[in-house]
Amino acid sequence: MLCSIRKWRPTNAADLASALSNKKVQDNLRDGLPYPYTEKDGLEYIDAMLSADPNDTFAFAITVDDKVVGSIGVFRQGNIHRLTAEMGYYLSEEYWGNGIMTEAVKQTCEYVFKNSDIIRIYAEPFAYNTASCRVLEKAGFRFEGLLMQNAIKNNKIVDMKMYALIKTQ
Repeated sequence: MLCSIRKWRPTNAADLASALSNKKVQDNLRDGLPYPYTEKDGLEYIDAMLSADPNDTFAFAITVDDKVVGSIGVFRQGNIHRLTAEMGYYLSEEYWGNGIMTEAVKQTCEYVFKNSDIIRIYAEPFAYNTASCRVLEKAGFRFEGLLMQNAIKNNKIVDMKMYALIKTQ
């Protein structure tokens, strides 16, 4: 096994801050994260994830040899989409390209499908983030379409891609 996923611990705040205080990592995430990302920011995030409804929020630290190297979360949607959840993730730059994220995505989807009534997990990476798109493809997600001019990132209008994994019966 390349990595493990586990619940966050308050002691992981420093590793979280280290991973997110990298512009290359943040360039592939949605806006709203402070930069630089501090240990205090990390602790606030961890506290929020640990206190969230465990049936709606599945948030995990990605670890290699028990060192936190990234984050992955699946978040239940509402109303008519209540059996659908959105996935988001990132990995510290020094661990890119080693298959860790693909393994973390597989482990997380397996956990969510086994421990909840969610039947569909989707992700919307920026179209320019070919590595993230490839992670989803290798994890069994299906490309469902191009979301043209769907976001503004770093003051540029960008496309996103829609990928989904459906629970098999």
